[in-house]
Amino acid sequence: MSETTDDSTPSRFGRLLFAGGLALLAVRNLTDLDGRIAYADAKGVPFAETLVPASSGLLLGGSIGVGLWKSPKLSAGSIATFFAGVTPVMHNFWAVDSESRDEELTSFLQNLTLLGAAIAFFRRANRE
Repeated sequence: MSETTDDSTPSRFGRLLFAGGLALLAVRNLTDLDGRIAYADAKGVPFAETLVPASSGLLLGGSIGVGLWKSPKLSAGSIATFFAGVTPVMHNFWAVDSESRDEELTSFLQNLTLLGAAIAFFRRANRE
Protein backbone atom coordinates (compact mmCIF):
# COMPACT_ATOMS: atom_id res chain seq x y z
CA MET A 1 0.00 0.00 0.00
CA SER A 2 1.75 3.15 -1.14
CA GLU A 3 0.93 6.80 -0.68
CA THR A 4 0.27 8.91 -3.74
CA THR A 5 3.27 10.87 -4.92
CA ASP A 6 1.86 14.33 -4.34
CA ASP A 7 4.97 16.52 -4.14
CA SER A 8 3.03 19.39 -2.56
CA THR A 9 2.26 17.50 0.65
CA PRO A 10 4.95 16.06 2.92
CA SER A 11 4.87 12.37 3.72
CA ARG A 12 1.72 11.46 5.61
CA PHE A 13 3.63 9.04 7.84
CA GLY A 14 6.27 11.64 8.73
CA ARG A 15 3.64 14.28 9.41
CA LEU A 16 1.68 11.92 11.64
CA LEU A 17 4.75 10.93 13.64
CA PHE A 18 5.79 14.55 14.11
CA ALA A 19 2.29 15.86 14.82
CA GLY A 20 1.23 12.93 16.98
CA GLY A 21 4.23 13.23 19.25
CA LEU A 22 3.75 16.97 19.63
CA ALA A 23 0.02 16.60 20.27
CA LEU A 24 0.76 14.15 23.07
CA LEU A 25 3.27 16.58 24.58
CA ALA A 26 0.69 19.35 24.46
CA VAL A 27 -1.99 17.16 26.06
CA ARG A 28 0.46 16.19 28.82
CA ASN A 29 1.10 19.88 29.46
CA LEU A 30 -2.61 20.65 29.55
CA THR A 31 -3.46 17.75 31.88
CA ASP A 32 -0.73 18.79 34.35
CA LEU A 33 -1.20 22.55 34.20
CA ASP A 34 -0.44 23.12 37.87
CA GLY A 35 2.89 21.31 37.59
CA ARG A 36 3.81 22.99 34.30
CA ILE A 37 2.87 26.42 35.65
CA ALA A 38 4.93 25.82 38.81
CA TYR A 39 7.94 24.80 36.67
CA ALA A 40 7.53 27.88 34.47
CA ASP A 41 7.25 30.07 37.58
CA ALA A 42 10.46 28.54 38.89
CA LYS A 43 12.13 29.45 35.59
CA GLY A 44 10.97 33.06 35.99
CA VAL A 45 8.33 33.03 33.25
CA PRO A 46 6.05 36.06 33.69
CA PHE A 47 2.29 35.39 33.59
CA ALA A 48 2.95 31.64 33.66
CA GLU A 49 -0.66 30.91 34.61
CA THR A 50 -1.70 32.42 31.26
CA LEU A 51 1.27 31.61 29.05
CA VAL A 52 1.56 27.90 29.86
CA PRO A 53 -1.97 26.96 28.77
CA ALA A 54 -1.83 29.39 25.83
CA SER A 55 1.47 28.01 24.54
CA SER A 56 0.31 24.42 25.06
CA GLY A 57 -2.84 25.23 23.09
CA LEU A 58 -0.67 26.75 20.36
CA LEU A 59 1.32 23.51 20.20
CA LEU A 60 -1.80 21.33 20.20
CA GLY A 61 -3.54 23.33 17.48
CA GLY A 62 -0.41 23.45 15.35
CA SER A 63 0.22 19.74 15.67
CA ILE A 64 -3.34 18.84 14.69
CA GLY A 65 -3.09 21.16 11.68
CA VAL A 66 0.21 19.69 10.50
CA GLY A 67 -1.04 16.15 11.02
CA LEU A 68 -4.11 16.83 8.90
CA TRP A 69 -2.22 19.24 6.61
CA LYS A 70 -4.91 21.88 7.16
CA SER A 71 -3.74 25.50 7.16
CA PRO A 72 -0.19 24.13 7.10
CA LYS A 73 1.58 27.50 7.14
CA LEU A 74 -0.33 28.64 10.22
CA SER A 75 0.00 25.22 11.85
CA ALA A 76 3.74 24.82 11.30
CA GLY A 77 4.23 28.47 12.23
CA SER A 78 2.40 27.85 15.52
CA ILE A 79 4.69 24.95 16.33
CA ALA A 80 7.80 26.95 15.41
CA THR A 81 6.60 29.86 17.55
CA PHE A 82 6.06 27.52 20.49
CA PHE A 83 9.59 26.10 20.28
CA ALA A 84 11.27 29.44 19.55
CA GLY A 85 9.65 30.96 22.64
CA VAL A 86 9.79 28.05 25.06
CA THR A 87 13.18 26.50 24.35
CA PRO A 88 15.60 29.23 25.47
CA VAL A 89 13.51 30.09 28.54
CA MET A 90 12.66 26.64 29.84
CA HIS A 91 15.84 24.80 28.88
CA ASN A 92 18.53 27.41 29.55
CA PHE A 93 21.31 24.90 30.16
CA TRP A 94 23.90 27.70 30.27
CA ALA A 95 22.30 29.21 33.40
CA VAL A 96 21.69 26.14 35.58
CA ASP A 97 23.91 24.26 38.02
CA SER A 98 26.15 21.49 36.77
CA GLU A 99 23.80 18.85 38.17
CA SER A 100 20.94 20.01 35.90
CA ARG A 101 23.02 21.01 32.89
CA ASP A 102 23.01 17.70 31.00
CA GLU A 103 19.25 17.24 31.28
CA GLU A 104 18.55 20.83 30.22
CA LEU A 105 21.02 20.59 27.33
CA THR A 106 19.34 17.40 26.10
CA SER A 107 15.90 19.04 26.27
CA PHE A 108 17.25 22.16 24.55
CA LEU A 109 18.72 20.12 21.68
CA GLN A 110 15.56 18.03 21.30
CA ASN A 111 13.46 21.19 21.08
CA LEU A 112 15.93 22.73 18.64
CA THR A 113 15.54 19.66 16.44
CA LEU A 114 11.74 19.91 16.57
CA LEU A 115 11.97 23.63 15.75
CA GLY A 116 14.00 22.71 12.67
CA ALA A 117 11.36 20.21 11.58
CA ALA A 118 8.60 22.79 12.09
CA ILE A 119 10.54 25.26 9.92
CA ALA A 120 10.92 22.60 7.23
CA PHE A 121 7.16 21.94 7.26
CA PHE A 122 6.52 25.69 7.13
CA ARG A 123 8.79 26.10 4.10
CA ARG A 124 7.11 23.12 2.41
CA ALA A 125 3.70 24.67 3.03
CA ASN A 126 4.92 27.93 1.44
CA ARG A 127 5.48 26.06 -1.85
CA GLU A 128 1.77 25.28 -2.13
